[in-house]
Amino acid sequence: MSRIFLQNMLEGIKFENLPSNWTSFDLEKFSRNKKLWDFQQEAIENAIKVLWKYFEDFVDYQDGEKLETNKKRKEKFFEWYKSNGLYEDLYITLDKKGRKKEHNLLRDYYPQENSKIPYKHFINRMSFWMATGSGKSLVIIKLIHILAELIERKEIPPYDILFLTHRDDLIDQLKKHVDEFNSSNEPKIILKELKEYPEVKKEPSLSGITVFYYRSDNLSDEQKEKIIDFKNYDNNGKWYIFLDEAHKGDKEESKRQHIYSILSRNGFLFNFSATFTDPRDIITCAFEFNLSSFIKSGYGKHIHVLKQEIRAFRDDEDYTSEEKQKIVLKSLILLTYVKKFYKKITKNKSDLYHNPLLLVLVNSVNIEDADLKLFFDELVKIGKKKIGGNVYKEARDELWKELKEEPEFIFEDGEKIKIEEKIFKSIKINDILNYVYNSQTSGEIEVIRNRSNNKELAFKLKTSDKPFALIKIGDISGWLKEKLVGYEVQERFEEESFFENLNKEDSTINILMGSRGFYEGWDSNRPNVINFINIGMGEDARKFILQSVGRGVRIEPVKGKRKRLIHLYNAKEIAKNLFNNIKDKVLPLETLFIFGTNKNALNIVIGELEQEKKKEGEIQISLIKNPAIEKNKKYKLLIPVYKIANYPLFKNRKQVKFEICKEDFEMLKKFIEFIEDDRILLMRYNTEPEKIKILKESLRTKNIFKFSEKSFKNVDLLIQRFFDHLSFASEEFEKFKELEDEIKHFKNIKVYFKDVNELQRKIETVSQSDKQERELKEKYKKGKITLDEYTEEIKRITLMIREGEVEYQGKRLRIKHIATHYYLPLILSEDEKIDYIKHIIKTKSEVEFINDLDDYLSENDNKFKMFDWWMFSKLDESLDEIYIPYYNPNLNKISRFYPDFIFWLKKGRNYFIVFVDPKGTEHVDYQRKIDGYNTIFRKNKKTKNSLQVTVHLFFRTKDINKIPKEYQKFWFDQIEMMLSKLLNHPQ
Repeated sequence: MSRIFLQNMLEGIKFENLPSNWTSFDLEKFSRNKKLWDFQQEAIENAIKVLWKYFEDFVDYQDGEKLETNKKRKEKFFEWYKSNGLYEDLYITLDKKGRKKEHNLLRDYYPQENSKIPYKHFINRMSFWMATGSGKSLVIIKLIHILAELIERKEIPPYDILFLTHRDDLIDQLKKHVDEFNSSNEPKIILKELKEYPEVKKEPSLSGITVFYYRSDNLSDEQKEKIIDFKNYDNNGKWYIFLDEAHKGDKEESKRQHIYSILSRNGFLFNFSATFTDPRDIITCAFEFNLSSFIKSGYGKHIHVLKQEIRAFRDDEDYTSEEKQKIVLKSLILLTYVKKFYKKITKNKSDLYHNPLLLVLVNSVNIEDADLKLFFDELVKIGKKKIGGNVYKEARDELWKELKEEPEFIFEDGEKIKIEEKIFKSIKINDILNYVYNSQTSGEIEVIRNRSNNKELAFKLKTSDKPFALIKIGDISGWLKEKLVGYEVQERFEEESFFENLNKEDSTINILMGSRGFYEGWDSNRPNVINFINIGMGEDARKFILQSVGRGVRIEPVKGKRKRLIHLYNAKEIAKNLFNNIKDKVLPLETLFIFGTNKNALNIVIGELEQEKKKEGEIQISLIKNPAIEKNKKYKLLIPVYKIANYPLFKNRKQVKFEICKEDFEMLKKFIEFIEDDRILLMRYNTEPEKIKILKESLRTKNIFKFSEKSFKNVDLLIQRFFDHLSFASEEFEKFKELEDEIKHFKNIKVYFKDVNELQRKIETVSQSDKQERELKEKYKKGKITLDEYTEEIKRITLMIREGEVEYQGKRLRIKHIATHYYLPLILSEDEKIDYIKHIIKTKSEVEFINDLDDYLSENDNKFKMFDWWMFSKLDESLDEIYIPYYNPNLNKISRFYPDFIFWLKKGRNYFIVFVDPKGTEHVDYQRKIDGYNTIFRKNKKTKNSLQVTVHLFFRTKDINKIPKEYQKFWFDQIEMMLSKLLNHPQ
């Protein structure tokens, strides 16, 4: 069974196919200057899918319904899990031994069965497993806003919303994000402390969305000064509850988790965390984007844990001062190396990337021989150039010995560190003084203290006027009295905090030292080197390390764009000349180097995250690219490439029309006629005069409207959607290019059973069938075997080798060889619900198409023989990058249509790219996809390498007569019909 379970179940629900009331949201906008990333939007889409499934698809919510109805929803929702393969026993056991309070608590709210509570009573929940730094807070706030809209549209019950997290600074962080959101969104979110609940309910807000908040660890079943009794706020379990890392800092974690469920028992629970371990959270995970996924998708820096252990700082190790100094030097050498590249990059453009920083996280701060003091003492010696003998050279050489091997990054198979030897070996002590200590020469360290700030101390060399290091701890008074005796202290009276200004361009701080006090809630792109000193030796440090690494991986090559450079370039978000100028200089800045007291402990902790996201026993296998493509250069496999149109849609509005039902059209017409003053529309919808002009003109001519069954019912929503429709830019054809790695799913076949040897043997056997045929032909030509023997062996290969079978858990896999497929072999399953293998062909219509194609190829007069050559490939929309853009009215934007198959066929100078989608007419948006295809390719007959290249799109149906006449030319029921259409009408 999959550990990321709910997310898999949602794959079959297309967001764009939901009713318009569930999709008519701007998922991208957060504030005036901030947009949600694609993965954040995907998280919200998945949340909406779950809510739609729960509140409409299973039992449609009706205004004023009884709570008994929600019990039916839970039962149907749980049955959905079971029908998708949930076999585990997730009952909550009522064990009185040592857990009497918990037993009594649950017994009061849930029915029991044999001293257990069935998990169906807790199923109204979803979790979001998102990496630290991935913007969980933004997703929470956006989702709250959408919940309020769904309540307004009467799609979900009008229940109260509660936000819970485990620290005050995280509540403060939420408030800042809400203020930012409110600055450019309506209605506003109004935050109220949970203690204010009775007063707020007496006088509810009429102008905004009230969201209550509280410390999760201050919620209990008894009342004290700060601790509140949840029963006073129960409200019959009618809450939407948002948990942000709410399992942390909680000594009574199990009981509190039950309290959250009780409060939301008739509403819904949304649980956000970077570190989930409870199977109930993992099974109900609607969206997974943990640290591993975050980095693989390009949103974070590469990670490397160095073998150089900081063992010299271990309490139980007797290391010399030189050993301690060597470790500090290694981290400073690496920081200097990265800073040299930062300097090179900013010569091209001053605001690229970030000023690199060394982050030193220690276990002890104020005890005698504290880790922080030991590290600081070595910084002092290096600043004075008091470095013994060959220590510097040894430190640099030891570090180079590891880095020159180009070790792989964590999470990224095949991605390697590359360090430029000449630059690395040229780093001298004076370079460290210059790049790290902000000084041209060595000198004594002096302390800088802000009188109004008792949490931080800055340090600089007396030979420089710029501070280079900062200590951020709970209280600096102990350090001033005990650790910094004899140091000159410079008092400052400015209110500004060095820590608060770390992200500003003029910050000169290059080293930040501290304990666990600031790692969470701190948002910075700057760390490139992290030292964990005496942290990570115990299990309790695991979450701390993951959180702090998550804080260190953030990346922002260009202001407002938080992805690694190559990903920005591939998405056409940066200029080509800028990319070319800096692409060879960015790897150091896009890497997070980690030193640890115990390298193995760090590797186990970080590597464990990779395992958490896998199913138990997950193995990844890769199929092979068809050797014929490499051997025969005639196979030029071309694919279309698109570009964003440099004009908004309303400049080309005849091609993409706004869908509306006739009743809504009449409502809109009357409303616009009623409002005579355009200024009212300008202010109410924050739009432009040109768009109002287009709206009024279109209501007269109807030239931009396409009548359908689509109904909005809400005139404000309808008008806003219309204006949004005019604003977005479409995609248009740019060129054809040769296929590179746009088809990649066959390299990522994931299998979830213990022994894959049989499957791999069958794959190998089927893959080698071509080779065996060639060898047989050669033997026959040389007279080594007779014609009868040759014929018999060919039959055996065809029957036994070209297709194999593997069965597991009663579900059968077929391994099939088709010589003209892009990769070999094909893996198919007749069971669409097969859950122990991913990225194969299992949809019924696709399997039928492959079977029919294979049968057709066995016919002597099949029309494929009329082409000079042909190839085809299965496409996987979740991994591959070949698509056709089309206007999607449900989402009111350009969507990407990923057909199931692509064919390449050549006949003379005519070259055909053919997309085939055999899903049939049950997918009602096929007309929009055909319209999108027509808009881009109908008149695009292009020359490429002296070939006349045309693009075609075909759908398959069992009865072509059911298709409207204007669309019939895009449909076929037999494979021969498709080829006939292609040959008779090359374009």
